[in-house]
Amino acid sequence: MPQPAKKPFIDVLSGQRQPVPPMWMMRQAGRYLPEYREVRAKAGGFLDLCFNPELAAEVTLQPIRRFGFDAAIIFSDILVIPYALGRSVRFEVGEGPRLEPLDDAAKVATLAPRADLGRLQPVFDALKIVRSALDPRTALIGFCGAPWTVATYMVAGQGTPDQAPARMMAYRHPEAFSKIIDVLVDSSIEYLLAQLAAGADALQIFDTWAGVLPPAEFVRWSVEPTRRIVEGVRAKVPDAKIIGFPRGAGALLPPYVEATGINGVSIDWTAEPAFIRERVQSKVAVQGNLDPLVLITGGAALDRAVDNVLANFAEGRLIFNLGHGIQPETPIAHVEQMIKRVRG
Repeated sequence: MPQPAKKPFIDVLSGQRQPVPPMWMMRQAGRYLPEYREVRAKAGGFLDLCFNPELAAEVTLQPIRRFGFDAAIIFSDILVIPYALGRSVRFEVGEGPRLEPLDDAAKVATLAPRADLGRLQPVFDALKIVRSALDPRTALIGFCGAPWTVATYMVAGQGTPDQAPARMMAYRHPEAFSKIIDVLVDSSIEYLLAQLAAGADALQIFDTWAGVLPPAEFVRWSVEPTRRIVEGVRAKVPDAKIIGFPRGAGALLPPYVEATGINGVSIDWTAEPAFIRERVQSKVAVQGNLDPLVLITGGAALDRAVDNVLANFAEGRLIFNLGHGIQPETPIAHVEQMIKRVRG
C-alpha cells in the first residue's frame, strides 16, 4: 500500500518539529489578491460568496496556487453559525457585519436551541471541492469562531471597539448570556465535525475578542467554552488536530493551553517571545506571529521581523503565520519576500 503523503503542517501539530516551518496566512484568501477581487465582484454579496461552493473553493485555492502555502483555510466566516441558528446576518460594504441584536434576556429566549446545519451545506460542499483539488501534502483547515467572540457580535448586532455590550450583558444577565454560549458550543461542535467529515485535516477556533476579558471572565467565557468544543469534537474524532487563537490573551495563554487541550496556539505580535517559548511552546505548537503592518512595510524591516520570528520560535514546533489577518493593502511582492525569507 502506498503511504499517504506527509503534510508538514499536520506533522507540527502532531508533535514533530519541521526544519523549515510550514506556513500559511490568516485571511490569505482575500482582498490583497486581484484574482480574489474579481471573483468577489462576480459573486455579489459577501455571504453569496461564502455560500457558493464553486466560488468559495476557487478563492480558497487562489493563494495556494500563487504562493504554495502549506495549508489552505476554507473561505467562510465566523458568523455563519448565527445564520444557521436562523438569525438575520448581513454584511454592509465598508461597515462589516450586521445582526439582529440579542441585547436582553427576553430576546435570548427566542434563540433556536441548535443550528440547522443544512443551511451550511455549501461550506461542506466547498471543502470537498478544495480537498479534491489540493496537493496531498497541503493541509486543509476548517474553522469556527469561539463562542465568546461570536456572542459579542450577536449581542451588539455588530462589532464595537471593545465589545462592551456583550461584556455588560455577561455581568448583568449571566444566565441569559450563558444560554447564548451553550447554544454556540453545541452548534460549533456539530459544525466542526461536519467540516472534518467533508475533508478538513485540522480546525482553528478564532477567539478574536478574548483579550478584552479580565482573567476570571476569560476562564468562564473563553477557556471553558473552547475546552467543551475541543472535548465534544474529540469525543467523535479522537485525534482531531485543533488550533486555538485567543487573540490578546498574553499571560493567560499557559492556562488556556493547559485547560483546552488544543494541539497548537496562534499568538499575536505582542506576545513576549521568551515567555511563549518557556511557558507555551514547551507544551504545544506555536503559530504566528508576524505583525501584519510590517508585511505592508516590506524591505529591510520585513526581513528583520521574519528573522526575529524564526530566531524566537523555529527551534521548537512552529507554524509560520501572521499575528492576525493580512491587510487588504499588502503588496503581493512583500508576501513573496516573506515566503522566500522563511523558506531560505
